[in-house]
Amino acid sequence: MNRADYDRLVDEALDHDYRYYVLAAPIIGDEEYDALVRRIAGIETEHPDWLRPDSPTQRVSGEPITGFRSVEHPGDLRMLSLSNTYNEQEVRAFVERVNLAVGKRPGDVRFICETKVDGLALRLQYKAESRYQHGVLVLAATRGNGLVGDDVTANARTIRAISGVRIPAKRTPANVFGEVYMPVRRFEGLNEKRIAAGEQPFMNPRNAAAGTMKLLDPKEVARRGLAFVAYKIRPHERDLLKTQEASLKYLKKVGFQIVDHSGVLRNADAIIAWCKAVEAKRDTYPYEIDGVVIGVNNIGLHKKLGDTAKSPRWAVAYKFPARSATTKLEDILLQVGRTGAITPVAKLAPVPIGGVTISRATLHNADEIARRDVRVGDTVVVERSGDVIPQVVGPVLEERPPEAVPFVFPDKCPVCGASLHREEEGAIIRCDNAQCPAQVRGRLIHFASRPAMDIDGLGERIVDQLVERGLVTNAADLYALTLDAVAKLERMGEKSAENLVRAIAASKERPLAAVIYALGIRNVGTTTAQDLARHFGSLDAVMAATEEQLEEVEGIGPIVARSIVDFSGVPENRRTVERLKEAGVRVTAPQEREVVAPAATPFAGKTVVFTGAMSRYSREEAAEFVRARGGKVAGSVSGKTSIVVVGADAGSKAEKARDLGIEIWDEGRFLRALEEGG
Repeated sequence: MNRADYDRLVDEALDHDYRYYVLAAPIIGDEEYDALVRRIAGIETEHPDWLRPDSPTQRVSGEPITGFRSVEHPGDLRMLSLSNTYNEQEVRAFVERVNLAVGKRPGDVRFICETKVDGLALRLQYKAESRYQHGVLVLAATRGNGLVGDDVTANARTIRAISGVRIPAKRTPANVFGEVYMPVRRFEGLNEKRIAAGEQPFMNPRNAAAGTMKLLDPKEVARRGLAFVAYKIRPHERDLLKTQEASLKYLKKVGFQIVDHSGVLRNADAIIAWCKAVEAKRDTYPYEIDGVVIGVNNIGLHKKLGDTAKSPRWAVAYKFPARSATTKLEDILLQVGRTGAITPVAKLAPVPIGGVTISRATLHNADEIARRDVRVGDTVVVERSGDVIPQVVGPVLEERPPEAVPFVFPDKCPVCGASLHREEEGAIIRCDNAQCPAQVRGRLIHFASRPAMDIDGLGERIVDQLVERGLVTNAADLYALTLDAVAKLERMGEKSAENLVRAIAASKERPLAAVIYALGIRNVGTTTAQDLARHFGSLDAVMAATEEQLEEVEGIGPIVARSIVDFSGVPENRRTVERLKEAGVRVTAPQEREVVAPAATPFAGKTVVFTGAMSRYSREEAAEFVRARGGKVAGSVSGKTSIVVVGADAGSKAEKARDLGIEIWDEGRFLRALEEGG
């Protein structure tokens, strides 16, 4: 046996993977294939220096990992999400919008439609190694927030539809985009095993795939039987492909399973017809689909059409209508969230909808229960909105039992017994007790979450024990936990306890934006937290800000500003912040280098407010242009505002600007000012 023979056997195994997973036409049986892999493993044991990273033995040989490192998606490798359309009119509007944007007559722009696989988006990176004739997988990263995801390379290598791909070395580096999914049959079998073992079944195949890719043991990932379907490739610059249709053909040629797709389509009628045909046969696919991706076929036009901050302008998703079924409403349960909001949940007799068994569904709030008049004992219509989130649509009145009575919302918290109150504006009912165990639990889980303090190992089971034993009543208590106290928790070994204590300590270095988000201020999400950190530079400054000062921050209006001021005015919240500072949590942002802009720009030293929709740039892009030219951007109009830029469908900000005598620009004037500023 020599090295060339070993390479030949590995190539043979990879070829069998391609035939099985992509062509669905295997030429050998499972036993023969397993024997081939065992033979390869034996050779690698004798000659460890021959081991190839794409060997079939490497799919399940990785050791458990301790966590996932973050990976940036740079430049044109950003993983944007798609805007949604839900009906024929919106599809026609998209086609018309594309034609107008590129200056083409109807029918000149070619489109392509692809099945929208409901899985977990991945970016795969292949690079050449001198020893091989093909590129080797060096990175697999999840979408994350589109700019930063998780490195799941070890788990991706367990998926044969990924590890068996043969991109020629001379065509790398290459980045491939696609979806990891759990085949429907695998999903059903996995849930049967989980139910038999007394474990909670997965809600749907997408959750199962996402949960599997986040496992820390590649061997367990391999046992789950995930698959991968590709839909986009960005090859080496010298090999840029001209159309999406050509990209799909290339992906299939090098060994990927690709999405089902249309030919080139010229108009909205043809697109709609293809979407309806796919919807009619959606249950025949081996994977869950929740719609169709409609995109411009000419890749050269993608750059011309551009992107918004979140979505490409050259593609949209056409989402299928929700699927529904009828079942019995067995009970109405009340869940208490971290902000005290009470959410009613329907407990249902289990019912399959689109291949997924539903036993819980949202009822939204007390007003919706009354409006829909759903009662315990009713036969109700349940649908999966977006094919993921189940909700109760309403009762089947002719099947209502005589003993069914209207649901009466309680006036006491179902967890702590404290009084409930309804907000003056809105339908939300809240528990008044900030120390309610359910709220404490929710706040701690939020505080430890990945976008917040990212405390690995602090999951729901551990949080429940910490709250039940009185060890933690707010976030600051986490930093006082001792190794001895953590080690005494159920199913917490010494090593796990050390890892958790270490993770809590490491969270002290999280950036200011993450700390602000972790506090759980109502209406403050990750983007608003970043804006606050950038504008104020410290947590003390945020807590001391007035509503007027907060509204000067881009994207912050009266409601969010009021929420922040209300949070800062609660003594317990201020004490928690002080304790976090005493524990050493970072509460300031690194000082950024001052951007020196030409003094002659029309924006230098001025405060600009945007209102309405802009056609050429997103508001986020426009705001960055203003800042780069020495200006500031605010979220609301005040006496300090210099310019209000008015786009389509402008709201009350334009009226307020007129009342205050503030200079108002249309989009054309704004674009001319950008050109003047360089």
